[in-house]
Parts: sequence; C-alpha cells; structure tokens
Amino acid sequence: MRVLGVDPGITNTGYGLVVEVSGRLQAAESGSVKTPRSADMSHRLDILYGEIKDLIEQLSPDVVVLEQLFFNTNLKTALAVGQARGVILLACRHADVTWTEYTPLQVKQTVVGNGNASKEQVKYMVGALLGLGSPPKSLHACDALAIAICHLHMRGLKEKTGS
Repeated sequence: MRVLGVDPGITNTGYGLVVEVSGRLQAAESGSVKTPRSADMSHRLDILYGEIKDLIEQLSPDVVVLEQLFFNTNLKTALAVGQARGVILLACRHADVTWTEYTPLQVKQTVVGNGNASKEQVKYMVGALLGLGSPPKSLHACDALAIAICHLHMRGLKEKTGS
C-alpha cells in the first residue's frame, strides 16, 4: 500500500510517501511545497493545488491522508490552513484518489503512544519506525510521514468499524 501523508499549510505544506512492503514501512519520498509570502492568496493556493496534484500523479498513492484541522486560537492561521486543505482535497478529487484524515492527537497517539507527544518525540519515532538513519530535516515533512504511518496502523481498525 502507498500512502501519501500531507501536513497542510499555506506557507509550507509537508508531504511524505510511505510504502508498506511485506509488512514493513518504508519512506519513499518526502519534502515540502512552499509558497511565496509575497504572493496573494489566490496565487499561493494555485501553486499548492498544482504541486499537490503533480505529486499525486507522480507518486501514485492508494490514498492521501491529511491532518485534520483542529481549533486554532489564531483565526487567520486557521482560515489559511482551511483554504490549503480545500485545494488539497480538490487535487485529490481531480486526480481521482481517495483521502482520509486524522487529528493531531490521533497521529501522536498512534506514532508515539502519547497524544501529548512533542515534535521531537514524533520526529524520533518517525525515524525509528521507517528505519531512517536520521529523520527528515523538515518538521512539516516529518509530520506528513507521521500522518501516513498513522493511517497504515489505523486502516485495519477503520476497515473493521467502517469509519
């Protein structure tokens, strides 16, 4: 199974492809899509849409997994992330790939075993679970890999419960 994890953001969207081969997880690709702060929102969203759609076409994931938007005290940030999620979902639709989402709490609980885990703990566990010599330098890419790992661990439960 090929799972593309996406950590949505308007300035920096992380992505990470995790492939399950014979029960083992492997990081196949990871990185970030960046948009220029100087560009207007419509241009930034257009860049993000195009880059994510291209990634989906190039990497051929079976599913795209996003981090679910949670309550954010910074309304401006929450709206921008919501818009980024919208164009990512549109790219999934246009590429005819299914998608699902998990909360940050679910991701941390699944990957680290603690829903209050720090970014450093998540980074360490992503490296360990994927057998990487060193975890990705980009925290956004690392979060995207964690989201993909979460889905691969949770998919059996989701299939059994129909959720």
